[in-house]
Amino acid sequence: MARIAIDMDGVMADTTQQYIDWYAARYGVQVDKTSLNGKPETTGFPLDGVVRQFLYTPGFFRTKPVIPGSQEVIKALNEQHEVYIVSAAMEFPQSLSEKLAWLQDHFPFIGWQQIVFCGHKRIVDADYMIDDHVKNLSTFKGEPLLFTAPHNMNVQEYKRVNTWEEVGALLLAGN
Repeated sequence: MARIAIDMDGVMADTTQQYIDWYAARYGVQVDKTSLNGKPETTGFPLDGVVRQFLYTPGFFRTKPVIPGSQEVIKALNEQHEVYIVSAAMEFPQSLSEKLAWLQDHFPFIGWQQIVFCGHKRIVDADYMIDDHVKNLSTFKGEPLLFTAPHNMNVQEYKRVNTWEEVGALLLAGN
């Protein structure tokens, strides 16, 4: 049985789609997701700097769409492995309670003992970490798995997983 640390934002919760949806609702402009490829997170939108402000807006973390396949694969992983949801939740004041409520809604099979909200993930001790940010994977001592997101498209140094089906194929017994 492996210990698996799974990031929320950009891995379970589709942060990029949330940026796009919120931008369209507020500014009337639909941004194509592929136009964000290779650009730092929160950049690439017509009005510079406004997307970062969404991170401070109540409801942003609470209403993110679920990344397809994550619920089914994480449930299966949870049945075979020791799974922890590890999310940086200290920088944005409302994110802590919103992330917890989001997890309870979309991943009710994850118990409170399996949720770790932290500032920096260098404290995480696991066999695998699935994350979309190099800053979290660079200090990880286990096997890092980079979950594909527009902001990390040009990163080459880590084993990449593009979908939850790929995660399942890699980490679930019988696949």
